[in-house]
Amino acid sequence: MNRPPPGTALIEELAAVYRDLHAHPELSMQEHRTAEIAATWLERHGYEVTRGVGGTGVVGLLRNGEGSTVLLRADMDALPIQESTGLPYASTATGTDRFGGATAIAHACGHDMHVVWLMGAARLLSESRDAWNGTVMAVFQPGEETAAGARAMLADGLVTRFPKPDVALAQHVAPAPAGSIGWRAGVAMSGADSWEVTLFGRGAHGSMPQRSIDPVVMAASAVMRLQGVVSREVAMEENAVVTVGALLAGRTENVIPDRALLRLNVRAFRDEVRARVLAAIRRILEAEAQASGAPRPPDFAVLGQHPVTRNDRAATERAMAAIGARLGAERLREVPPAAASEDFGLLGAAWGVPSVMWFVGGTDPAVFEAAEKAGGLDDLPSNHMPNFAPVIAPTLEAGIEALLAAADAWLAPGTEAA
Repeated sequence: MNRPPPGTALIEELAAVYRDLHAHPELSMQEHRTAEIAATWLERHGYEVTRGVGGTGVVGLLRNGEGSTVLLRADMDALPIQESTGLPYASTATGTDRFGGATAIAHACGHDMHVVWLMGAARLLSESRDAWNGTVMAVFQPGEETAAGARAMLADGLVTRFPKPDVALAQHVAPAPAGSIGWRAGVAMSGADSWEVTLFGRGAHGSMPQRSIDPVVMAASAVMRLQGVVSREVAMEENAVVTVGALLAGRTENVIPDRALLRLNVRAFRDEVRARVLAAIRRILEAEAQASGAPRPPDFAVLGQHPVTRNDRAATERAMAAIGARLGAERLREVPPAAASEDFGLLGAAWGVPSVMWFVGGTDPAVFEAAEKAGGLDDLPSNHMPNFAPVIAPTLEAGIEALLAAADAWLAPGTEAA
């Protein structure tokens, strides 16, 4: 489709929205302000809008005659992290996390960029209805970081309340040269499991450890032993990651507490590897408790579970052909599976339709090139780091263009049965 690029006025308007969203991040399932900004924007541009889907989710429908239905999804939530970018629009927001603790909040994963990408694409689709036919379903999803949002929208009737799409499309900002497109058919991102484990001991005065069963020692030993799960129980060709992101025990230096809490995360690309790693973690933690003489076995609670992201091959090839024709094939590169995780795939799976997620680079190209030449790519800010934030240009325009091009692959006249 010979669609003109986004105009300067729109890019400037969306850049202002982006800076505002970046400065006012909201935690998972708390995205009230962001959701209202998205919903109001959709209404202004002719969409039928449903608010509060799955809590703070927003669904906008733009019906434009017979044709394919295309779901375009953006996630909205931020992270409980203190931003250190030094940007003039850096977040100073604080809030209460899902565990009831006070925390700083920052858009350290780029979901604010995802929101403005979809806002831009939604407006341009509305303004070019003479050039396409079908239905656009714009989905602004809460709670991706905690794996709660997609499930909440589905539990709230997403599949039964809205039209069945022919394809579900999404994109994610990544630490690659800004404006580049990374894609992969098949397994594109790992699955992830998050657990909270409580280890029980017996408290005592710090001067009398013989009267205690020290859960701090128990937890420390368990954390070290868990490092052997991947290095000694997973084959070299079967990738997995085990991360203990939190170890909480006690409040003062001269009291041995009666319990310790671990929050851990597991990543794997294959379901059988995932199951084996999780079983090993449970075995190790239960054995450490028994070896320490713990008064009771550990408690295990599931905090979240992201499925493996699998891109439909035919739909991926179709979307990438359209994006390459629009942006230039030289800007596309096939990438290896990413160890990051997403809940986007749940949406397409719930309807039984193909889904595709790709990556849009957000790192200043000159900075990326210099780091690559110096062998320092691992030193660049990346998602979930406190100093991560994509450069607005050309990331903003590239993401809008990519999303439009992929949507047009199903919406342009004559493409329905392609």
